[in-house]
Amino acid sequence: MSRLSYTEARRALASAQKAGAGVPAYLRWVNRPLGGKAAVVGATWGATPNGVTALSAVIGLAGVGVLAAVTDWWAGPLAAVLLLVGYVLDSADGQLARIQGRGGPAGEWLDHVVDGVRAPLVHISVAIHLLRTDAAPWLILCAGLFSVLVSGWFLSQLLAEKLLPKPVPSSDDGRRGILESFIKQPQDPSTTYVVVAFVGLPIVFAVLYAALFAWHILIFAGSLRRKYSQLTAL
Repeated sequence: MSRLSYTEARRALASAQKAGAGVPAYLRWVNRPLGGKAAVVGATWGATPNGVTALSAVIGLAGVGVLAAVTDWWAGPLAAVLLLVGYVLDSADGQLARIQGRGGPAGEWLDHVVDGVRAPLVHISVAIHLLRTDAAPWLILCAGLFSVLVSGWFLSQLLAEKLLPKPVPSSDDGRRGILESFIKQPQDPSTTYVVVAFVGLPIVFAVLYAALFAWHILIFAGSLRRKYSQLTAL
């Protein structure tokens, strides 16, 4: 793939952006814009979308590795930074594909495989870290169950996208769209990564992590009920 100039890459990205309505706040206003900047730089360097996906996977794996292997106070903040950087690149690969006109099923599949592995691994690494630091058994169990929950949620979302009719793309609907973005923020991976940064503060982390887990249970239950009703109505 030939390299594009910075101006060409910016122009190509501007004409191929996804709609932002209904997207969690961090993803909408922080991660996607940063991913877009990374994609533009990647296009000028001649990077490939799959290469960016692979780099995202490696950096994310480094984050969960630090969290599982290191018990010092800095493990949480470093893991969070690595995971957030990997998340930026997770947004960059798709945007780079659109800049270069190289989007396709194989790249989308690879991106979903990385996402599907990374999501539960984060909570498994939390469980390992908690086990090695003699945390309360209930919190370790919470981390283990969290890994199962995010895997189930990810699978249900993918299957629903395949089985349900394609939704009509929505535009940014002002205050309602902004409010929806903030309401959805807890389910965005960035929230989990920020909570991970506090793992060295046991009480703070326990409260934040348990609350996030409880929120995910409630939203996942509601999502399952809604999708089952939609599928039954077909």
